[in-house]
Amino acid sequence: MSPVIHEQADAWLVNDTPDLPAVPVDLLYDAEKDPRTVHVSFPGGADWAFARDLLEGGLTAPTERGGVRVWPCGRTQLVVEVHSAEGVEVVQLDSAPVLRFLHRTHA
Repeated sequence: MSPVIHEQADAWLVNDTPDLPAVPVDLLYDAEKDPRTVHVSFPGGADWAFARDLLEGGLTAPTERGGVRVWPCGRTQLVVEVHSAEGVEVVQLDSAPVLRFLHRTHA
């Protein structure tokens, strides 16, 4: 049984409200359940699931698949944009915890 990989990160909702505080998110990966998928879980139960390689690719260049876009923002940030029936959500994350998380998913 493989362990679930878990990393905590801070996310900033991108919208027109200035100075929003960071929101703690959980980055989750379960190789036994679905080796191609990562999850970003938000407080309150919202969960985004998308391909691990999409998140990896977005660290260095814009990537897009199935309503999810990921791209680097400067040298230390990453943006994830999710389109759904409810609308569009955009968050910005520090790249360091995402990199740590992804390295652990390959270990």
